[in-house]
Amino acid sequence: MAKLKIIIASTRPGRIGLTIGEWFETHAKEHGGFDEIELVDLAEVNLPFMNEPHHPRLGQYTHQHTRDWSAKVAEADAFVFVMPEYNFGYNAELKNAIDYLHREWQYKAVGLVSYGGVSAGTRAAQMIKQVVTTLKMTPVVESVSIPFVHRLLDEEEGLMPNEIMTGSATAMLDELARVTEALRPLRTPAAS
Repeated sequence: MAKLKIIIASTRPGRIGLTIGEWFETHAKEHGGFDEIELVDLAEVNLPFMNEPHHPRLGQYTHQHTRDWSAKVAEADAFVFVMPEYNFGYNAELKNAIDYLHREWQYKAVGLVSYGGVSAGTRAAQMIKQVVTTLKMTPVVESVSIPFVHRLLDEEEGLMPNEIMTGSATAMLDELARVTEALRPLRTPAAS
């Protein structure tokens, strides 16, 4: 049973990340590669700027918000980050959410849905790969990059995905499901 968490990285007022995340969640459910899919909105998780006194690799969390976040991330088998590009990079809220934890991320696949203007958030997506691989996550090569995202929004209909977006989403989910299964033995504790 594979569990996918779709993490909405943007938290600012007027954001479109939630709309994109909801579209991707629907597409992922239709895809059928994962048994359980949950949309996780960092605006609702509302983690303060890192305030744990111990290194995350120790797992000695002193705050309830960290224990809750740890449980949420630990139960996942794979992730999709729905992320904007801010000043040629990924946003601070996503980095903060990642940095709170350590072992909970390990040996899990991650797909990237990035959006923005002409660059489609690709610089942010490329930059975060260095961070996730350090945590022993495996980013899949296939991704969804949405340029000029505001042109795809309709006040009444919401996000109007094009064929490139849906094709990219399907290809990414196919690979994410394969890599998630391949990493399963590494996520399973050794039999004692």
